Amino acid sequence: MTTQALQPHFRLEQKRRIIGDFPGPKSTALNARRSAVVAKGVASGVPVYVADADGGILHDVDGNSFIDFGSGIAVTSVGASDPAVVGAVKEQAEHFTHTCFMVTPYEGYIAVAEKLAELTPGDFEKRTVLFNSGAEAVENAVKIARMATGRPAVAAFDHAYHGRTNLTMALTAKSLPYKAGPDGTFGPFASEVYRLPMSYPFREENPSITGEEAAQRAISVMEKQIGAESLAAIIIEPVQGEGGFIVPADGFMPTLAAWAKEKGVVFIADEVQSGFCRTGEWFAVNHEGVVPDLITMAKGIAGGMPLSAVTGRADLLDAVHPGGLGGTYGGNPVACAAALAAIDTMTELDLSARARRIEEIVVPRLRALQEQTDIIGEVRGRGAMLAVEFVLPGTREPNPVATKAIAAACLEEGVIILTCGTYGNIMRLLPPLVIGEELLNDGLDVLEKAIRAVK
Repeated sequence: MTTQALQPHFRLEQKRRIIGDFPGPKSTALNARRSAVVAKGVASGVPVYVADADGGILHDVDGNSFIDFGSGIAVTSVGASDPAVVGAVKEQAEHFTHTCFMVTPYEGYIAVAEKLAELTPGDFEKRTVLFNSGAEAVENAVKIARMATGRPAVAAFDHAYHGRTNLTMALTAKSLPYKAGPDGTFGPFASEVYRLPMSYPFREENPSITGEEAAQRAISVMEKQIGAESLAAIIIEPVQGEGGFIVPADGFMPTLAAWAKEKGVVFIADEVQSGFCRTGEWFAVNHEGVVPDLITMAKGIAGGMPLSAVTGRADLLDAVHPGGLGGTYGGNPVACAAALAAIDTMTELDLSARARRIEEIVVPRLRALQEQTDIIGEVRGRGAMLAVEFVLPGTREPNPVATKAIAAACLEEGVIILTCGTYGNIMRLLPPLVIGEELLNDGLDVLEKAIRAVK
């Protein structure tokens, strides 16, 4: 049997169904309990509570079934209850749930590191360290780069999102709600973080600027404002996530990576959201043949279990002294077992090919709709990491009002879609890579109807 012929098996019927008003009574009751005990700073985009999930479907506690175009923000690429992941978690939990790898190590951590050395780009000797979240991975990648180079400065980009810890908030470009709010700020933030202009083709003042030229623009900022001799690392999302699913122009990343190599600057690819088959390749840097010095990973790595990683050049990671990296829960044995199972599922089902197939279905439909409406500025993305940028009719001005209204209309019909973007005008499509084509097209029907209804 060929890889393409393999089909996932689902417990739940893969159909959308709304049986009553929502949030329903059980979700409403849960929300009342939540208000009494959960901090209001933790916000949820959808007002229903999940009872079960499988494939491309979420069931809420009131019996409604929603098409999942969010995947828990690109996490459940293999589905929210992949049988291989579930089985691996059960088996590992029956033996032990924790020892702390820094105290009494175990094989699962090593097996994940071996697999990441195999999957990540680059034919050099590699090392890996495991953590719990994307922000932890990014924070430690910067630690590693600073230690290895002896330099203090880090360069990040406009529209970047790298996390919610103090250092990663400094790296993140968007202020509200990540760095500040209506009543104050989370700062002061970490120092020696510098902001570079991103290649954002749809919003370039000069629409003819090439990727190489946009990279030279960023390099000029680094050379004038920082100096290569002070710069430890450049960190970039190959496809920006929260900033708007921005795909830089061809040549932008290779030019930056070449400059970094020449200057001894560590090139960090933040693949927390774009990694693990999401863009139609194991990692988004593969689309342009870029080989980062360090790569940060999380989200899709472990089928929903909390795990993240930094993988890269052995000389960089081994520059950190024993005890300088780690964490109590980093590389938890249950999460490691889940990761190995999830990676097996990605391989067996060829989820990179499935992501490309999702792009083949979604992009032509949305671009045809773009020709028929004046509120879609651009349809973009790679694989199953796709976005629609909404604008005011006849302009390139962001249209967050329409974006919010379309997402709300989709939810009413049983389709969960996330929004994002520096200006709040991006609708992002992140379906599970195992979603069936019939379900995918049903969700697109709902989305198309919602877009057409906007006046």
